[in-house]
Amino acid sequence: MKKLLVVFALIALVFAAGTIQAKDWKMVRIGVEGAYPPFSYTTADGKLEGFDIDIAMALCKAMGAECKLVAQDWDGIIPALMARKYDAIIASMSITEERKKKVAFTNKYYQTPAKFIAKKGSIKGFTREQVAEATTGKTIGVQRATIHDNFISEQGAPDAKIKRYATQDEAYMDLAAGRIDMLLADSVAIDEGFLKKPEGKAFGFVGPDLTEVKYFGVGAGIACRKKDKDLVELFNKAIDQIRADGTYKKIQDKYFDFNVYGE
Repeated sequence: MKKLLVVFALIALVFAAGTIQAKDWKMVRIGVEGAYPPFSYTTADGKLEGFDIDIAMALCKAMGAECKLVAQDWDGIIPALMARKYDAIIASMSITEERKKKVAFTNKYYQTPAKFIAKKGSIKGFTREQVAEATTGKTIGVQRATIHDNFISEQGAPDAKIKRYATQDEAYMDLAAGRIDMLLADSVAIDEGFLKKPEGKAFGFVGPDLTEVKYFGVGAGIACRKKDKDLVELFNKAIDQIRADGTYKKIQDKYFDFNVYGE
């Protein structure tokens, strides 16, 4: 009987400890990409910077938590969350129904459209309905395992060749070198990360803003494991707080001259 009581007591302690740990978010490990300027990038001295990074730090401060940033390649970013390498992802991840099957999302913290880019004059303008026609016979670059990859895989021309890259910067390099005809990515990432740089002068946007919820979601959110609903709620409250107290706008204005949050 005493042995049974001891066992039950130990079980109760373990359960209680697990419950406390689930509610204690004084330290939050955040997965970031570090290769997606201006949202996140790594400086020459190895420091992580960018809009996502500043937002992560501001949210943790609003939550009264300490942030630990963990750099992770994009194509393994959700598996690493599931493997508990970190507790949340702040890496410009679009909130889509497909991803919701794997993770829990906060409300959005920004929203920008996707666009194609090509060498100026190489491709005439086209509408959303003409995407397949415009990509016929073309080689199109996308970052692997992204919403842009999903869109062009389903909506591009049957004979279009899709080149997938581990990072956005690798795609920019191939576009500049003429190894791909078009590139599809977030419009702000393209503008800040390529068009405004010397190597991007000969290139420009082509085609429409792409915003279909089916492919591009409802904005970028913070991804957490589904069981960590309390952490999702803490982040949602923190997003509201930094937008209300002016912190969000201060960070936004550091990187952009427009409302990156969207409607």
